[in-house]
Amino acid sequence: MQKRQIFDQVSDMEKQIGELYEQLGDLKGKLSDLLEENHRLAMENHHLRNRLDVFEPDQDVAGEEFTKMPSEGYDNLARLYEEGFHICNLEFGSPRRNEDCMFCLDFLSKKK
Repeated sequence: MQKRQIFDQVSDMEKQIGELYEQLGDLKGKLSDLLEENHRLAMENHHLRNRLDVFEPDQDVAGEEFTKMPSEGYDNLARLYEEGFHICNLEFGSPRRNEDCMFCLDFLSKKK
């Protein structure tokens, strides 16, 4: 009977190790997803900060508003779209992931 108990214990430990290995695989997948999202958000943050550095403020020091040409806003939106960001109201500012968005394209065609 002693040998049977030892065999049962080893079988139970093997089952527990298998379950732990499965849990470890799930955690590894979740960690991978989090790392990818973190990288994507860091890149988006970097691109948005670069865009923010390029834009000039709409007001001068005295608080007087600058007059902008009507096409300047359209040009800025078109440039943002070309840099890979959504300009449609559904996903404004989020990265496009190298694919065209029919809502953004429709928005651009209406503004021309």
